[in-house]
Amino acid sequence: MVERNGGFRVSQYETLHTPQHLSDGLRTRPDTVSGVMTTAEETADDTAQGSPALLLLSQARQRFLTGRPLPDDVPDETVAAWRRARFLGVRHDVREPASVDGLVVGSALLAASGPVLERLAPALGTGRSALLLTDERLRVLWSAGSAPGGELRRDLAEREVGHNSAALALRTRQRAEVHGPEHFLDVWQNVSAVSVPVFAPESGRPLGTITVASGLCADAGPHPGAALAEAAAAAVEAELLARSRSAERTLLDAYTRATGGPSGVQERAVVALDGRNRLVSEAAVRLVSPQVLESLERGARTLLRSAAPVESYDIALPEGAGCTAEFRPVREQGGGRVLGIVAVLEPVTEGAVVRALPRPAAGRLAGSSVPWRHAVGRARELAHGSEPLLLTGERGSGKTALARELLGGTEPLVLDAAEAPELGLGDGRLTGDRPLLLRHAERLAQSDVAALNGFLDEHPDVHLLATYTPGTPPGPCLQRLLDTLAARSVTLPALRERPEDIRELLPTLAPRPVDGTPPLTWTLDALRALERYPWPGNLTELAYLVRTLAENRRASGPVRRAELPDPVREGPAARPLSPMEHAERTAILEALRRNGGNKARTATALGIARATLYRKLREYQA
Repeated sequence: MVERNGGFRVSQYETLHTPQHLSDGLRTRPDTVSGVMTTAEETADDTAQGSPALLLLSQARQRFLTGRPLPDDVPDETVAAWRRARFLGVRHDVREPASVDGLVVGSALLAASGPVLERLAPALGTGRSALLLTDERLRVLWSAGSAPGGELRRDLAEREVGHNSAALALRTRQRAEVHGPEHFLDVWQNVSAVSVPVFAPESGRPLGTITVASGLCADAGPHPGAALAEAAAAAVEAELLARSRSAERTLLDAYTRATGGPSGVQERAVVALDGRNRLVSEAAVRLVSPQVLESLERGARTLLRSAAPVESYDIALPEGAGCTAEFRPVREQGGGRVLGIVAVLEPVTEGAVVRALPRPAAGRLAGSSVPWRHAVGRARELAHGSEPLLLTGERGSGKTALARELLGGTEPLVLDAAEAPELGLGDGRLTGDRPLLLRHAERLAQSDVAALNGFLDEHPDVHLLATYTPGTPPGPCLQRLLDTLAARSVTLPALRERPEDIRELLPTLAPRPVDGTPPLTWTLDALRALERYPWPGNLTELAYLVRTLAENRRASGPVRRAELPDPVREGPAARPLSPMEHAERTAILEALRRNGGNKARTATALGIARATLYRKLREYQA
């Protein structure tokens, strides 16, 4: 028996006679699924003819359908799929295939996939096989060929047809096969199918599936249509990427024209939106509040989803916005569909007051995400009194910047436990005469912790702001200090927990441009890479990257993704990797870099098929 690529096969030279053989061959087989549709009048024995293992599985299915006990060696995942179909109310004996009339049209996935699939369809040959495209809801968008046994169904969701390869591929996010009796429907007992998920090239979100269905396959090896399904999915993703970059370039060009080009970036307040991305000029950052930007973004998403006519492109700004907006649709080249909206903002009166928060010196308090606003709001509320306040969070998360902002214009006594082994807090340095900012409380010497505990016992209302970075378990003395301050503590979120704030942080972290030099701007591809990176060093790491680029780059125009450091540019792996997988990912990324990102040349250099390279990149989200 041979087990390969998620598909179970039996060699024509092997025979099985007992349930124990079925256990040996099927128990360890990974999840597989069936992807498409056919009708079949054959009995269970005829369905699995030529494959003893499939015959045993077919007999187990018949026992399941008639309510009889199942052998212990039926794969758990297969039984779970049958039970799921029964729970969803799927009838196994449905004979009338659903009509393909009314297929979904107007889909962006279909628009990109149609020409690609038309070119690949002749590879099906003249046999009884079919090529299908579904969307993320498993609705059939496109089909070609002849499915074995009957017409194609237009909905492959498990609630409609039970277990199938398209549903499994979408759920597991990898290639999946389903054969004969693994299906729940009678009409699919003579069908083998393989499905490959299609992912959005930039976000990695699953958009749908490509499926090849054929007559039952009982020979060893992957489904004969696996290579075609993999190639089709890779080609569709390449077309989606090309179209995405074209749309982003169109939006960026419209934004540049609206700002007046590089020389006008500082003068005109412009916001460009496409429902997913947002470009904001420096003047717009100064003019509007985060609430206004959120209103613009929500309005743009609503208008673009509703396909409103050009004359109705209007978004209501919140009361007191302090500006008006003129909206212009951004169309794809040739005057086609609307890709986004450009808003040109003007102050209501000359010298209108900017409602956004003042820009802090370090630029680290920018951000309008819910976790950040909640933490900062809570800290400001607690800081109104004169009692101690503890700010906790990962290194570089902005604790000191927030502490200084909370202290206002006062000049605190600043003590940093990271700068000296001992601060000598027991030598009269703690007087309570002026506010105290204590940094890196986790590094305090035990004598200093004891002195601070004693001081707080005598002066519980001292104006103390302390920062603490969790790490190794604290000792008893430090734990007592943390317990004392716990009732008045705020935890700041890590940057990876508020990636939507990165676009607001970038202009505040960049150095002031010298005269005649435009400010640092970013391509949409670079912004998405920054938002995907986990930032273990948080704001400190981001600020260093921005400062280094601003001071050292020699290129002109927006920062491109290729200019970012390797870890940021390539993004994190999709999951924790084994040492072997990590080495493989590193080799692939290095080969991509040497070949200028060309995947065809990279695959040739590595000695692997292009479809395999695309699959590896999807697995590692490289």
